[in-house]
Amino acid sequence: MFRDLSRPIETGMPTYPGDPDVTLSPDATHGEDGYATSELRAGTHAGTHVDAPRHALPDGEPIDGADVGRFAFDARLVDCRPLEPREPIAAEALPEPDALDPAVDLLVLRTGWASHWGADRYRDHPYLTAAAARRCRALGVGVGLDAFGPDPTPPGSAEDTGPPRGGEPGGTPAHDALLRDSLPIVENLCGLDGLPERFRLYAFPLRLRDGDGSPVRAVAEWEE
Repeated sequence: MFRDLSRPIETGMPTYPGDPDVTLSPDATHGEDGYATSELRAGTHAGTHVDAPRHALPDGEPIDGADVGRFAFDARLVDCRPLEPREPIAAEALPEPDALDPAVDLLVLRTGWASHWGADRYRDHPYLTAAAARRCRALGVGVGLDAFGPDPTPPGSAEDTGPPRGGEPGGTPAHDALLRDSLPIVENLCGLDGLPERFRLYAFPLRLRDGDGSPVRAVAEWEE
């Protein structure tokens, strides 16, 4: 079985606060030119995408520096629901080291926030605590999420972020912890309901020279 877990790339789609807007518009048309091409303008972290270490670390590995096989994951689904807006996900919500199959290299965290895509509330997704990020490092696994990312997202525009909300970490500590060990982060997944606990996840990035991340076509595969 295969299932697409990625968001369509389209004009006006939600983007992380401060990131470039996405536009997809005709460039040539069958009527006028006899063929069709389109112009796509988007940031490297638009829609469903994978982060490269270069995203958080100035000297981190770029997206085109990783072997392509590193983007074919043995994934385990972790249902973290129910969660409140901006609720921290504790280490205890993740598998214990002795309860995780050593073949697993990606934990896909189902927060339930995929249902808020396109609404302001999507910014108020849950996030990983420092302890949860440390557990991922100890397990040697990356994370996939149905949200903007593993750190809190500013509630408004980049110009109106303000200080961290009470108890929330500033900056991108979960990104830093994971990407420092070249552990993958796959963001803005969808379609997680009904997936089995174990599956393969393919999230191949574009080969962007020295890129800090890339949109992906995220696809789950499993046996019935």
